[in-house]
Amino acid sequence: MSWGIELWDQWENVSGHTQKGIDFCERYMHFLKERTAVELEYASKLKRLVKNFNPKKKEEEEFSFTWSRAFLKMLNEVHDMASQHEVVAENLQATVSKNLTDLVLELKTDRKKYLQDGAKLQESLRACQQTLEKAKRKYERSHFEAEKALDNYRKADADINLSRAEVEKYRMVMNSKVQQNDDCKSEYATQREQFNAAQREFYVQTMPQVFQSLQDMDEKRITKIQECVFQCAEIEKNVIPIINTCIEGIAKAAGSINATQDSKSVIDRYKSGFNIPQDLPFEDMNNAQPMEPTSNTLPSRITTPSNTVKSATLSGKSKKRGGIFGLFGSSKGPGGRIYNPQVDEQREDFSDLPPNQRRRKLQQKIDSLKKEMHKEQQEREGIMKLKDVYASNPALGDPSTLERKIEENSQKLDNLRQELQKYEGYMVEVEGKSSRRHSASEDSHSLSTSGSGDTPHIQQVSAPGTPHNQHNVYQPIDGDEDGEDDFDMFPVIGKCRALYAFQAVNEGSVNMGENEEMQILEQDQGDGWTRVRKTDGLEGFVPTSYIECHYYDGDQV
Repeated sequence: MSWGIELWDQWENVSGHTQKGIDFCERYMHFLKERTAVELEYASKLKRLVKNFNPKKKEEEEFSFTWSRAFLKMLNEVHDMASQHEVVAENLQATVSKNLTDLVLELKTDRKKYLQDGAKLQESLRACQQTLEKAKRKYERSHFEAEKALDNYRKADADINLSRAEVEKYRMVMNSKVQQNDDCKSEYATQREQFNAAQREFYVQTMPQVFQSLQDMDEKRITKIQECVFQCAEIEKNVIPIINTCIEGIAKAAGSINATQDSKSVIDRYKSGFNIPQDLPFEDMNNAQPMEPTSNTLPSRITTPSNTVKSATLSGKSKKRGGIFGLFGSSKGPGGRIYNPQVDEQREDFSDLPPNQRRRKLQQKIDSLKKEMHKEQQEREGIMKLKDVYASNPALGDPSTLERKIEENSQKLDNLRQELQKYEGYMVEVEGKSSRRHSASEDSHSLSTSGSGDTPHIQQVSAPGTPHNQHNVYQPIDGDEDGEDDFDMFPVIGKCRALYAFQAVNEGSVNMGENEEMQILEQDQGDGWTRVRKTDGLEGFVPTSYIECHYYDGDQV
């Protein structure tokens, strides 16, 4: 099925059809361009939406619950989905649109060439036809003149009044016209043969080739359009698994929401650590002195700016009650300030927070310092290795150039150690003060169990600088005269080496020098302190983060 045979007389329609095909390609290009713009705009708006709903730095603490973390995961998945739409847009623009642009340019060039070839062939055939028509008109005119000359000769020959010379003249004119007619007839026949040959070649060979070229060009356009549509589908198909993965991630994030865990997180976040207010004593107005509370009815909480608990008596003139007898004041911090986790703490030791909140903040600070110290230690190790390489191969660099970096790193480590030691002291102070909130009965129970040699896990911490009660250490409460430490003989459970020097500043801790070898008597119970025995027999606690421990059971910390 060929256009040259089936559409031999539809040159104008074929020309218009090929132009419509190119116009369609350009229209498809515009569609892809706008589609790319829509995808990019959609991805941009999705990313902007995710950015707007991402937590600010001051709001990061609010995203500690499972439902808020699930929301963050959902935002991340939506961001990834937006990125996939960007991938679709980029591939459409880089692959399909580029191919279509090249195709349209090629089609326009080929079509112009083929139309010019067809126009030349048509013009050549038209010129040949004009030559034939001219020869035919000339032949018709000469034939008419020959007929007329022959008629005149016959009339002259029949006319008896004309002389012989005049008749001969008519005969010569007739012969001339007849000869001229024969020449024109021969030329007309020749032109006719040439035109017929050119026409046969035009309609059978040359023009069908032009039609075939146009047909091939149009079929190529259609095939390319098909490939572009397939490419679009393939681009969409490639991102579908990733988008499905994002959707599965959103569903997984939804499944990670745990109401019970969130309720516990609310308790951990907002619990102040203060005791529930006890019953108020009866105030007998007939007596001059207010009724003193019994020894086992200590005030629930009367705090000072340093977050300590002091014994006091409740009198009728007390003005520190809030609301209905201060029953709803558990969320207040020291000095009656209402604790609001949204407000940035301004004190370095977080002493303006309730005990539990202060403990949590200090623990976060300690973890952050340990992480930063670990990073600095790794950096120091890298610098030392590089220095060794320079020392072994001076061509690579001068080891002395690293001295400044080593000194700066050492200074940073020293500062971090001092900061860590300071905040660990704050933590011990918090633990020590929280232990004093136990009732007298609890304290006596702790005394009895300590004397029996057991190791109860009661959250009671000694004075700042010493580990809490998990280490089986007894620290007297206020007013206890027999408050000396009563350490049992602990068996040696391992050995340790000091990574850094430590200067004891708190009661119960001991000094140690860098690389000093010691015996481990009791491992860290979660408060950051380890009980050791030095070579001179002195026992005490050292920071766990300052030593490298090797236990005899094979575990290494």
